[in-house]
Amino acid sequence: MHRVVDLKVLYFGTPVVLIGTRNPDGTPNVAPMSSAWWLGDQCMLGMNTASQTAQNMARERECVLNLPSSNLVAAVDRLALLTGSPERTPHRIAKGYRYEPDKFGAAGLSPLTGDLVAAPRVAECPIQLKCELLAAAPFGIDTGAIAHTVRVLRAHVAEDLIIPGTDHIDPIGWDPLIMKFCEFFGEGTQLHPSRLATAWQIPSPATSR
Repeated sequence: MHRVVDLKVLYFGTPVVLIGTRNPDGTPNVAPMSSAWWLGDQCMLGMNTASQTAQNMARERECVLNLPSSNLVAAVDRLALLTGSPERTPHRIAKGYRYEPDKFGAAGLSPLTGDLVAAPRVAECPIQLKCELLAAAPFGIDTGAIAHTVRVLRAHVAEDLIIPGTDHIDPIGWDPLIMKFCEFFGEGTQLHPSRLATAWQIPSPATSR
């Protein structure tokens, strides 16, 4: 038996990505998102046009996609309602976002600078993908979103995640942080209360039954 439902959220389960970019003054910026998918060496990222990350990517033409493991859930959640843009939209004000120029410090994460791109890596993330921006275009109708296509130029992977003697990640050892209907999951288990779910008034399983 199926029921017709007017779904308010369509996040069925995607990996969380911490996008590292560089602000106009050269300081590092980091932002969480989960609208990402990969094909070959390229990735599509969906972001709001008003975000500081989208503005940084348009200007710098690069970013780092940092993939957190599930044990970084608390740090990721501390970023959920922060914005690197001092100009907040009415929508973000209503959701409770606040301006934070030092998002790395607020999350308790460490930026790494390096070669190839100026955008920061997140030291604590076991997978870090340096990328160049290939294209950006409006996504959907009246969504206020941009679809960014990026190409992975270089991958940094924690040694203990690499299958010995290969260039492949061990899928059993890799436990990505997953966002499913605005809640955090790892290995199929809900990990941490989500500020984003609260802001969007998403009912939790405990209160919806």
